[in-house]
Amino acid sequence: MTDTHHVPPLAPARLVVLVSGEGSNMRALVEAATDPDWGATVVAVGADRECAGIEWAQDRGIETFVHALPRGSDRARWDRELTDLVSVHHPDLVVCAGFLKLLGPTFLDAFGGRTLNTHNSLLPAFPGTHAPADALAAGVKVTGATLFLVDAGTDTGAILAQTVVPVLDEDDVESLLERIKAAERTQLVDTVGAMVRGGWDVRGRRVVLPS
Repeated sequence: MTDTHHVPPLAPARLVVLVSGEGSNMRALVEAATDPDWGATVVAVGADRECAGIEWAQDRGIETFVHALPRGSDRARWDRELTDLVSVHHPDLVVCAGFLKLLGPTFLDAFGGRTLNTHNSLLPAFPGTHAPADALAAGVKVTGATLFLVDAGTDTGAILAQTVVPVLDEDDVESLLERIKAAERTQLVDTVGAMVRGGWDVRGRRVVLPS
């Protein structure tokens, strides 16, 4: 990843949020956007399937789109079409909020360096889809959530922010996951707000946000 400097937009930043389920992180961003001082607005919500997050956004008058990837279909074509669907909304940032599809090279060529994703562990520990269970199995005393810039790997992008969640003796996967999700939402809202108000610098693997 090359060094880059991203300046804040002149007007409230335009966010496109991608979801696959309930969209709790997306809802937190929409709620944050009701404060004009936060600095951004959610202009569209997209999904790879019909889901509660899409219905919620539609009920609030937010533009939505669904772009499915049927089994056995052309993934490169799907990636190009997703890029076109997002490009229509001229986003300053794209936020993957529980989006369950990997983004391909066409999408990353268009929106690389300004596409965010959140993961329910302290990366690089416990990547993948079973992070809270993996943390419990490993016996760690803390885990958390990581917000990062999406790259071509799986949970490998440059880290924007991390928040720590203690692992309690009585935790099971569900209880630990719920506490991680709460911390994750707060971190997402705070970090996106800081980025759109003050810009950010990418220095190799390090991302520097405004203080």
